[in-house]
Amino acid sequence: MSTQAAAALVDWGTSNLRVWLVDAAAGVLGERQSPEGMGTLTPDRFAGVLETHLAALGGAPDLPVVVAGMAGARAGWIEAPYAETPTCLTDLHIQAVSAPGIDRDVRILPGVCQRGAGAEDVMRGEETQLLGAVASGLSDALFCLPGTHSKWVSLQEGRISRFTTAMTGELFQLISRQSILHLSIGEGRASAGHPAFGQAVEEALDPDFSLTTRLFSIRARGLLAGADEASAASRLSGLLLGAEIAAMRPRLGEGQCVQLIGSGALTELYAAALTLAGVETVSLDGGELVRRGLFSAARVLFPHRFAEILP
Repeated sequence: MSTQAAAALVDWGTSNLRVWLVDAAAGVLGERQSPEGMGTLTPDRFAGVLETHLAALGGAPDLPVVVAGMAGARAGWIEAPYAETPTCLTDLHIQAVSAPGIDRDVRILPGVCQRGAGAEDVMRGEETQLLGAVASGLSDALFCLPGTHSKWVSLQEGRISRFTTAMTGELFQLISRQSILHLSIGEGRASAGHPAFGQAVEEALDPDFSLTTRLFSIRARGLLAGADEASAASRLSGLLLGAEIAAMRPRLGEGQCVQLIGSGALTELYAAALTLAGVETVSLDGGELVRRGLFSAARVLFPHRFAEILP
């Protein structure tokens, strides 16, 4: 098999940029990472940043590029309008937008939106990870993508039928840093193995649970029982995650397995909380999935580059 690059795959987030050169069999020939995310760039700088990284990787001048993520946001390189649910993930490439100001074929994949009254929602970047999951054979599944704004996504026959964003991660940051609870939490870190975390998750899963009337107990425990910072942080995390999972219960049918896309401490917290809720989880590598999704899109966007492996 030739080691000539067939395409460049780009995951352009708000804070970070990842670029892969791949051959026609999806083998990675080179990789670059950078903090030059969308949030650090003006629209006129995207082309130059991309060319710098492609040159460092030895990418040919005619090498085509497929991009996912925030480069297609309204404040990014050029807006790639949202595909609307129900969305067939293998058709995302149809709405890809050509990037301006660059002398090569660069296509930016769209995000996905949901317009139902009261359930309005958007995603940009996660849909490409889900395309990677579909390419891996997961066409019917419930996914959770932990993050500052976590996504819960239902896939049916490779289509996003509906999805929900939970601002749990951002709420944790706001409450632990800007509310009175910061006096109890301090620099404490939540731990999935801390007893306070498990206890809080179980409290939040109770049908009579009220988040707003339970949060102050974190401060009270510190004053009355001397709970330390790690305990306070773990309790706050458990209450928030438990409330999020309780809200998703209508989607968690008997025997339902949740596919967790992510890594690190936050994903471990989600896995532990779901286990306490009696839900089986499978952990998937988000970086691998986004690369697989980008490769899937590249094959149909640039078929001439992949002729040697096409049926």
